[in-house]
Amino acid sequence: MEPHTGGATTPDSAPTLRMTRMLDLEQLEVELFRGFGVERSPMRVFGGVVAAQSLVAAGRTVPAGRLVHSLHAYFLRPGDPSVPIVYRVDPIRDGGSFTTRRVTAQQHGEAIFTLSASFHTPEDGFTHQLPRLDAPSPEDLPVTPGSMDDADELSRRWYSTLPERHPFEFRFDGELPRLATGRGERVAPRQRFWLRSREPLPDDPLLHRCAATYASDMLLLSSSLGLHGTTLDSRDLQFASLDHAVWFHGPFRADEWLYYDQEGTWAGGGRALCRGRMFNRAGALVVSVVQEGLIRQRPRVE
Repeated sequence: MEPHTGGATTPDSAPTLRMTRMLDLEQLEVELFRGFGVERSPMRVFGGVVAAQSLVAAGRTVPAGRLVHSLHAYFLRPGDPSVPIVYRVDPIRDGGSFTTRRVTAQQHGEAIFTLSASFHTPEDGFTHQLPRLDAPSPEDLPVTPGSMDDADELSRRWYSTLPERHPFEFRFDGELPRLATGRGERVAPRQRFWLRSREPLPDDPLLHRCAATYASDMLLLSSSLGLHGTTLDSRDLQFASLDHAVWFHGPFRADEWLYYDQEGTWAGGGRALCRGRMFNRAGALVVSVVQEGLIRQRPRVE
């Protein structure tokens, strides 16, 4: 197995976002937290940051020994990267084996994001999974995709800024749909890649699930656009994550390689539905994701 050195797989001259800093929330009261660590953000806070920090806040109020197994969230307003985000936790229920929490993320006196999460005491039960992992190992994939050499300027710039925007390293399995779009081609709405945190993470299982929650929002909506000849940074496209659901199926580490298989399964009415599955190196399905997002066409501004 390739050792984890913590190095970025894309140009490392730019400042990078640190996962551990992003997930380190300040506790203001028993059920009130404040998030920091959003470095080098664009005009709005990346949705994965708010989702991951919301799950940290929820998890910090849960009885010991209970692990998050699902979350359901709505993106309500764009986050302002210039100010902290306050997370208010509502302790909905503590049952015999399940705990439910609701989190509201706020800025400027308004809710920007809501999350409901369920935690479960681990127990034995029936086991099966479909489908199985069918992918090359990350070591068999290039650090920089060869297809990037012939990519259009917009795609090369997008790829070169990945270390600034996300605290993960990547190995892409096949050509990304956006590269075909740059050549004027239309391809199937699917993309696949290995990912892992650029820095080693503590052993706390909650932090690994929070890191995977961040990762679950990465590139997912873009998987819907291969058939339509456009990309998320096109001037004639307005996009946003609307609602997001994640299920956690078993133990994993986000600082070890996970294979993320993404599909855009439906589009219509200015929206798209995308599905994702994360597998660990052993082929176990460890995370399932579903997201609906806005992909609204608008008149091109010259």
